[in-house]
Amino acid sequence: MNRTNCLFIVNDPPYGTERAYNALRHTNQMAKLPDTHVKLFLMADAVQCARKGQVVPQGYYNLERMISIALRHEVEVRACGSCMDARALTDDALMAGVHRSTMDELGHWTLWADKVLVY
Repeated sequence: MNRTNCLFIVNDPPYGTERAYNALRHTNQMAKLPDTHVKLFLMADAVQCARKGQVVPQGYYNLERMISIALRHEVEVRACGSCMDARALTDDALMAGVHRSTMDELGHWTLWADKVLVY
């Protein structure tokens, strides 16, 4: 069986809408499938999804935990560096396993992917 490469690009903020939440649900589901390799690129307000130390009300979804699940499934996670800078999000504020990235890397990831899904 051939391996499928999926790239998820997320733009929306972590809370306030459910787009980032649904993107991470979809990312984690795809990462569980056999012969599937998944990468996740956070852009615009979505870079805040990877901020460490998120505290949310009990019973509410936590995107930091959801990204941790993706990382355990060997999803590569990157955050747009210029988007981070525009939001004063430092490298130290990112959760472990998520790295600052560039549009150049996103371009390479896009060419690598069989499927690109944008949220």
